[in-house]
Amino acid sequence: MPRPTSNTLSIPSLTAPVAMGYIPLGAVFGFLFVQAGGPGWLALVSSLLIYAGAAQFMMVPMLAAGLPIGAIALATLVLNLRHVFYGLSLLNTLPANRWLRWYSIFALTDETYSVLTALPARERAPRMALLSALNQGWWVLGTALGAVLGAQAQVGLTGLDFVLAALFAVLAVEQWRARRDAVPVWVAAAAYAAGNALMPSQALAIAIALCLLATALRPARPAPAAETAHD
Repeated sequence: MPRPTSNTLSIPSLTAPVAMGYIPLGAVFGFLFVQAGGPGWLALVSSLLIYAGAAQFMMVPMLAAGLPIGAIALATLVLNLRHVFYGLSLLNTLPANRWLRWYSIFALTDETYSVLTALPARERAPRMALLSALNQGWWVLGTALGAVLGAQAQVGLTGLDFVLAALFAVLAVEQWRARRDAVPVWVAAAAYAAGNALMPSQALAIAIALCLLATALRPARPAPAAETAHD
């Protein structure tokens, strides 16, 4: 039986892999936030208004250490600068409605970007806002569960730190299956290896920079015939 194309995949099917990562990771954040002394409601507000997983995890020890809000905001900005490049690549496929467009820009995460770019360009705009909202919903749900657990019980978190790595592995496989182009995978692996050899403590930042450079230098890849015929 042939693998279903993106035309036959519903929004819940597209967001299911993200849910499997966001719910447990959101729960870890909510749990740690409450354990660090923060109120559960503030953890939920953070997931609703900030919605930046890595930045939210970074925020927990910074708040616990009593750092000023300005320092936390600056660190969050630097950590999430990569989203500028994500947004630029989706400018031509944002929803036409102004409010949906602004929400889609706000809610663009690594995982949402990965799911969207695996779709043909013509299918992104009508699905972007709902897909983004569902993904944020999974994160908020996980945060709520974690906050409740953190307030009532001591729960072991061993093994949950691998959830994000597993989620990205699934999304990378889906990207490859949708595009059948192994070059980005090899470029990313080589870039991280180079970054780790040059400066292990900054390997990820160096790898991202090298990947951006490789993307700029790589010749444009022609769109598949099936997608071109419908755009």
